[in-house]
Amino acid sequence: MNIKFDDVLNLFELVNFGSPYESEEYICKESGKTYCYTEFADNEEELPDDINDEKYLAIPYKDDLNLGNNLAFNFTLEYLPSEYENVRSTFKRKGAYVRFKSLLENAGIIEAWYKYEAMHTEKALREWCTQQGII
Repeated sequence: MNIKFDDVLNLFELVNFGSPYESEEYICKESGKTYCYTEFADNEEELPDDINDEKYLAIPYKDDLNLGNNLAFNFTLEYLPSEYENVRSTFKRKGAYVRFKSLLENAGIIEAWYKYEAMHTEKALREWCTQQGII
């Protein structure tokens, strides 16, 4: 397949931008062509009728790669273990990421979070790509 990891990463970021599951991104395994569908914008082109066929690969969501709440919990255990129970409790309510990032900002470790998140995202996405045979 003719697709670069950076392109897959961009698709991953698009599919995970905004509210969960409002965007879908696909890669054709045969051509490497990408397709996008979002509920809240004009779609430049229609998805192929056979998009659910095996020749198309849906870009995963963060939770599919264990990069959602668990990543925040693991980071908290490593960098702010005294806040672990507070963070777990925070993620039981809406707006959890805003409060989580505010906590990190106040603790002076928001940049460490961004690096941690980027590193784990790249690692998990590369593993996914290898499993799918696309890079």
